[in-house]
Amino acid sequence: MRIEVEHRTRYRFTPPVFLEPHVLRFRPRSNSWQRLDAFEFHLDPQPAGTAANVDLDGNDVVVAWFEGRTEHLVVDVRFEVETLRANAFDFLPANHPSLPMRYEAELDPLLAPYLASESRASLLPYAEAIAEGAAHDATSFAAHLARRLHEDCRHVVRREGGPRAAEETLRRREGACRDLALLYVELCRTVGLAARFVSGYCLSEEAERDELHAWAEVYLPGGGWRGFDPSTGFAVTDRHIAVAAGPTPLAASPVSGSFRGEAVAESPEIALTIRRRA
Repeated sequence: MRIEVEHRTRYRFTPPVFLEPHVLRFRPRSNSWQRLDAFEFHLDPQPAGTAANVDLDGNDVVVAWFEGRTEHLVVDVRFEVETLRANAFDFLPANHPSLPMRYEAELDPLLAPYLASESRASLLPYAEAIAEGAAHDATSFAAHLARRLHEDCRHVVRREGGPRAAEETLRRREGACRDLALLYVELCRTVGLAARFVSGYCLSEEAERDELHAWAEVYLPGGGWRGFDPSTGFAVTDRHIAVAAGPTPLAASPVSGSFRGEAVAESPEIALTIRRRA
């Protein structure tokens, strides 16, 4: 499926401020799941310099630094992606992994950041109930968990603020996509499954307006990183466009940065269009 995205983010500052270096994650992945065919990226004000880097999770990032004061920061992005995977389960599970998950010893230090959790005890009863319903099979658990969170938690639109703590989202039984994604990640880690937070876009004919989206990826033996979306209740296929992933939401954030000055940062203005190309 070929998908085109146009995305503008505008921040306003009154009075003008000095922008500290910003880390920008807007360039989608190009791998076996999706192929990036075109990409345009513009900043206003024009930065004094930029550096294109690759972070620990393989995300393409741009570090931009600025001179002088500004009353705004505008990030304009346009790209085309061909998504390639219609079947989320097109792999042969290695050794039929069961829960609680035990990875091969050589993977332990590599997956440690994706297994760290401060919510294990409070989330364990919910996770264990899902694991039992999935016959303690790791792949089935990942799919069952996405569906159960979709059924148990009301999806809401919340355009401001970072993800809520996993325990709070589960207690409320509602959340924005980023809240549900973080809850999904924490529940996976509770049963020993390595999981990470993903930011990107999702093509949907049901949404009233296009929004940035968040979901999770689970590391499954034989399948590698596989996406699951608790907001939709399904495994991730060719309607999702992954941009960045990391062990924490901050590591996958589209924009990370700060400013010096007396201004109070207003909520960013976002204009986003996602459409399927013929």
